[in-house]
Amino acid sequence: MNPTNHYDLQQQTHERHGLGFPTLGFLVSIALTVLALWFANVRNLGREFIITTLLSLAVMQIGIQLFFFMHVTESEERPWHVGLLALALLLVATIVAGSIWIMTFGTEAY
Repeated sequence: MNPTNHYDLQQQTHERHGLGFPTLGFLVSIALTVLALWFANVRNLGREFIITTLLSLAVMQIGIQLFFFMHVTESEERPWHVGLLALALLLVATIVAGSIWIMTFGTEAY
C-alpha cells in the first residue's frame, strides 16, 4: 500500500477538474437549497408532496456534496469508499424504515 499525501491527491484532483467542477457543484448546491426553501414555504401543495420533495432534494444534496466536494470516487481506495457509502445508506434506510414502522404499528400490541 503506497501512502499518499492528502495534499498531493488534492492537487491532482484540482489539476484534473480545474476550478469549474467545484464551482458547478456549488451552484447546483445553492439551487437545491433555494428550491427546498421555496417548497418549504409553499402552502397550497399537499403535505405529503412537500415532504417527499424535500427528502428527495436532501438526497440529491448529499450526492452533490459527496461527489463534487469529497471526491468519493477519485481516490486510490475507491472500492472501499463506495462500499462503505453503500453500507451507510443501507443502515440509514433500515433505521428510518424501522422507525416509521414502529411509529405506525407500535401501538397495536397494547
